[in-house]
Amino acid sequence: MDSSHPLQQQAETRLVTSGRDTKAQKGFVNPPVFHGSTVLYPTAEDLHAHRGEFTYGRHGTPTTRAFQDTLMALEGPQCAGVGIVPSGLSAISTTLLSVLKTGDHLLVVDNIYRPSRNFCNGMLARYGVETTYFDPLIGAGIEKLFKPNTRAVLVEAPGSQSFEMPDIRAIAEVAHAKDALVIDDNTWATPLYHRSLEQGVDISMQAATKYIGGHSDIMFGTISANAKAWPQITEGIRLLGVCAGPDDVFLALRGLRTLSVRLAQHHRSGLDMARWLAARPEVARVLHPGLETDPGHAIWKRDFTGASGLFSIVLKPAPQQSVDTMLNTLKLFGMGFSWGGFESLAIPFDCDAYRTATKWAPGGPTLRLHIGLESVDDLKADLDRGFAALKAAM
Repeated sequence: MDSSHPLQQQAETRLVTSGRDTKAQKGFVNPPVFHGSTVLYPTAEDLHAHRGEFTYGRHGTPTTRAFQDTLMALEGPQCAGVGIVPSGLSAISTTLLSVLKTGDHLLVVDNIYRPSRNFCNGMLARYGVETTYFDPLIGAGIEKLFKPNTRAVLVEAPGSQSFEMPDIRAIAEVAHAKDALVIDDNTWATPLYHRSLEQGVDISMQAATKYIGGHSDIMFGTISANAKAWPQITEGIRLLGVCAGPDDVFLALRGLRTLSVRLAQHHRSGLDMARWLAARPEVARVLHPGLETDPGHAIWKRDFTGASGLFSIVLKPAPQQSVDTMLNTLKLFGMGFSWGGFESLAIPFDCDAYRTATKWAPGGPTLRLHIGLESVDDLKADLDRGFAALKAAM
């Protein structure tokens, strides 16, 4: 292996070295933050021809180029381009609007991020796009759901609340035989741990608000696409006028530089906490594909190189008031509707109200946990106090 060639370098190295030109940056390690809308042309001829590396702030700056080059290096050689948008949900909506039109049919996994579902049932429905939801475990059986007008399949592996693991490879094989695109919400693992573009996915999206940002201080989204899908994505971004602010782009790029070390810690701590919770008497089941006992473990082991810090637990039957008492007792686990930052989080959830292709009946209250960068011993002690409060309130 020639480690001097960028394509032969390990992902950790590419995260540090890609998108940097210290000579152009006057020797500074980091690229500057370009706050700009107007780009001036040196001659009228250049203006008429729109000739120049950059033409307008919304279409890109040296700062956005540095981020895009770095993420492309992480996504791998199948990546033809990276689009930047202001949030994870914007990545989803921009992608779907870019590849679908009135009269099309979309297949969506039933454990999808709920705002994605709301967009499909709301705006896409108003625009005349039909959505059918399918069982995350359907695999190649998805073939029976295709219609002549099915244009795309949207998956999320694993689902970020209930953590079922779809077989993306099997789904992609069927979809491509039907000339449909495969779209993956890859926020949970990031392309560091799941190179989905190499496994049959045409478009890989992320809420970079989460692990790429890594510090709970930006809203950001990315859309990575292969050569087949990239023209549609880049046209959609341009026509919709979406872009991200320069400071958020800079913070996302800064987050990328340390993604490998942070995600490795989330991986270790998450699995440690998951195994500890699986042995707790208050816990009926842990939903984490990295556990050998999880139904999705074989697919995770085949397709992923690591796990993040996000997973869920099913408690043994308990009144909601007792669960709330437990949550109110926790000091290190905050309650908030996000994840991927340095801090640990815990929220209750219930998928039953919106699942349509599958039945959500876990058998007890459910909590989603994000394991941050704190000491796992301290996190276990915090949950131990919470479980004691849970039992005392029953």
